[in-house]
Amino acid sequence: FKMAVPKLLTLVFVLEPGKVLLGLKKRGFGVGWWNGFGGKVQPGETVEMAAKRELKEESGLAVTELDKVGVLTFEFVNDPPLLEVHVFRTYDYDGTPVETEEMSPKWFEHDEIPFDKMWVDDVLWYPLMLQDKYFDAYFKFEGMEKLLSYKITERNS
Repeated sequence: FKMAVPKLLTLVFVLEPGKVLLGLKKRGFGVGWWNGFGGKVQPGETVEMAAKRELKEESGLAVTELDKVGVLTFEFVNDPPLLEVHVFRTYDYDGTPVETEEMSPKWFEHDEIPFDKMWVDDVLWYPLMLQDKYFDAYFKFEGMEKLLSYKITERNS
């Protein structure tokens, strides 16, 4: 039994003290849910290049420095391949967030994050990400809304 090669994805969080920029997904995978900005890594791109490109395409923001938070691995029962999501954060960006075909951006205070309109795993690891911690995590889903099991491991950097 050979696992399929994981699908590489990026996820970027733009932060200000006490606030996070999220985008309401307007189409495609996870439509109608709030999330960070990101997408697929294209051939010839590094993960970080892809993260910067997707952030620009989806929010209009440009970044030079990204802090790598960790890797989230998602298994969907009976739906290979695994998704390997590389998570980044930044407090340093250029531009003003704009609505795009893909995303409608909005700033949220930490205590106002709309977890009821997000992936169900988000509430488990956002607190670590917002506290500038580093971690890796594994989530096993059945469909898009039923989380069967998970493991989150904090790292030093």
